[in-house]
Amino acid sequence: MEQTEQQFLIGLEKKLWNAADRLRSTLDAAQYKHAVLGLLFIKYVSDAFDIRRKELRVQFSDPEHDYYFDSKDFDTPEAYEQEILAELEQRDYYTEKNVFWVPFEARWTFLQDNNKSAIGGAKIQIEDGNGGKIIKVSSVGGLIDNALNAIERDNPKLKGILNKQYSRLLIDQAKLGELIDLIATIPFYHESLGAKDILGHVYEYFLGQFALAEGKKGGQFYTPKAIVTLIVEMLEPFKGRVYDPAMGSGGFFVQSDRFIQQHSGKIGNVSIYGQEYNHTTWQLAAMNMVIRGLDFNFGKQPANTFTNDQHKDLRADYVMANPPFNMKEWNGDVSDKDPRWQYGVPPKNNANFAWLQHMLYHLAPTGAMGLLLANGSMSSNTATEGAIRQALVENDLVECMVALPGQLFTNTQIPACIWFLTKDKKNGINKNGITLRDRSKEILFIDARDLGYMKDRVLRDFKDEDIRKVSDTFHNWQQGEGYEDEPGFCKSVGFDEIQKHDFVLTPGRYVGAPPQEDDGEPFADKMARLTAQLKIQFEESEKLEKQIKENLAGLGYGI
Repeated sequence: MEQTEQQFLIGLEKKLWNAADRLRSTLDAAQYKHAVLGLLFIKYVSDAFDIRRKELRVQFSDPEHDYYFDSKDFDTPEAYEQEILAELEQRDYYTEKNVFWVPFEARWTFLQDNNKSAIGGAKIQIEDGNGGKIIKVSSVGGLIDNALNAIERDNPKLKGILNKQYSRLLIDQAKLGELIDLIATIPFYHESLGAKDILGHVYEYFLGQFALAEGKKGGQFYTPKAIVTLIVEMLEPFKGRVYDPAMGSGGFFVQSDRFIQQHSGKIGNVSIYGQEYNHTTWQLAAMNMVIRGLDFNFGKQPANTFTNDQHKDLRADYVMANPPFNMKEWNGDVSDKDPRWQYGVPPKNNANFAWLQHMLYHLAPTGAMGLLLANGSMSSNTATEGAIRQALVENDLVECMVALPGQLFTNTQIPACIWFLTKDKKNGINKNGITLRDRSKEILFIDARDLGYMKDRVLRDFKDEDIRKVSDTFHNWQQGEGYEDEPGFCKSVGFDEIQKHDFVLTPGRYVGAPPQEDDGEPFADKMARLTAQLKIQFEESEKLEKQIKENLAGLGYGI
């Protein structure tokens, strides 16, 4: 993305967030999140509809176009205009371009024109301007709920997805009206950015800000962009079936779409499958896909991945997930004989290896997967987890382990790692047409704990070059070109060495320490200098301790 585009988006996102946050009033972030993101969804589908509507007007007046209407065929200009307006309301013109049909009462101009009338709370009747239909509402929330109902009614794909709860929100109706006016200020036109790019960016930014505002609870629907980008860059999901069994708001799918666009691929070559247990988060993910024009299958309903698998027969080419770390009491009625537990029954008090084996079960024979887990998964010495980890190694399923730096997550300080697994490490051509060498009985270990920078006092982030360093190392190792072990960062390790370490997969055990620069000072001289420096510091410490005791004694607190 060009610098001018980045500056435009950064300025826009800060302006919108600051203004929206001021309107939050008594609502907590969890409730307000759905209020804002639902309105962003309406704004997007309405704007996409309006863009198509303007295209059609041009086509209706273009003699070279199949949709041309000759004004000479009408008795008066008024009759011609009436015909044009009637044609603009024909649904087929929109659906043929994969644009959602937006009923009149759900269009943004209708909301803006009528939200002030709905603030008072008294029941009002509004003509929708399209055939004389009367809409009865008693609040701004009711006006928005009516718009969402209309969109869902006329677009069966969205049935059960939209969060129609605005009339129940405990928010000042005037502030809800202000929120409508605020979102109306999003400029969806930029010389080099399309409406989808702008709104998609705003939507993603708001997801991240709400995750910060909600703290630990927010992490269930949002994975930091840096981590998502890293996994997508390493797996390169150009074509095939992409699956996330703990999808949250769908960040892996969004980044896959972005990756494909950046590499001149076609998003139509990718099929998206996901599952999410939390109903409102499931709704957020679906809206996130619709905003970007992505086709998806998130199952018939939100459901528990372990007890109500929505994609039982799926064998995906790429599986990516950031499930809850160290999840307890996860198994419910899942049998110990469940076919997913091919490498051992996961412990009931920790779901880490249940997630891992569920993903492996749904992985195609030549597929690849990336899974975020707590660091304990690499080294836990409980009998069950240790045995499963050993079985994964001995069955040659583990391809790469990446240790991540701390403070990447908004919702937890638990150190994390990424497991990359595949069922086929033999040489061959992958789905992107790239020849890979035979990596049998080898695992690549990458220690990325020293990468990244502190973007504020709390959170760390990756730079683009950090992501490239890790992903290029992985791809070079896979292809057998340009890869070398780098002490302190990466090492390709055979099974014999891993066995000596009792199948512990922590990268720090294998990559060693980075080489120390020789400053040219002889060891004896350095020790003499440092010892003299330490002596001076001890003397200074003694003076400070004496002064503190004297000060306390003067206050009557002698020690």
